Amino acid sequence: MLRWLTDKIALAAPEGGTTLARTVRKEMAGADDDAACIVAAIAGLLGSVAYADRDYAAVEETRIREQLARVQGLTGAGVDAICAVLRQHIVEISTVEAPVYARELLALADRDLRVEVLDTLVDLAAADDEITVAETNVLRLTATALGLTQDDYNASQARHRDKLKVLRR
Repeated sequence: MLRWLTDKIALAAPEGGTTLARTVRKEMAGADDDAACIVAAIAGLLGSVAYADRDYAAVEETRIREQLARVQGLTGAGVDAICAVLRQHIVEISTVEAPVYARELLALADRDLRVEVLDTLVDLAAADDEITVAETNVLRLTATALGLTQDDYNASQARHRDKLKVLRR
């Protein structure tokens, strides 16, 4: 079963990279391949969480922009280009490509960076003051795909416990 899934994920990664990966590589011309791949993976996962509730809200894009602005070597125009790709390809990024991005981060990033990414993803889900069940499901799957534990996820989510929609009923 796992071999089949691994093969499917490998096939999901197009030769030459995704549109998002190519855009990041272009906008980070001086960066090495691993750095560009990590940034593309983080941007893709941010997009995936932002669209988990099927609403890519302006407040979520603002948070994504803030995170991308932290990347050394990425200009404002580069952030604009990446966000444009996210808007145009959000359905594909959040469905087909998300496992590819998680796999790449698992392979290229150390545990501390993966935990930081998870924290950023949870912060993004909470940006609109509500973490929906759909967002929680995507976050849990992403945490597992990043090789993180349920305890890692719980610790990250605890910072926004008051925003969990499931607890507001």
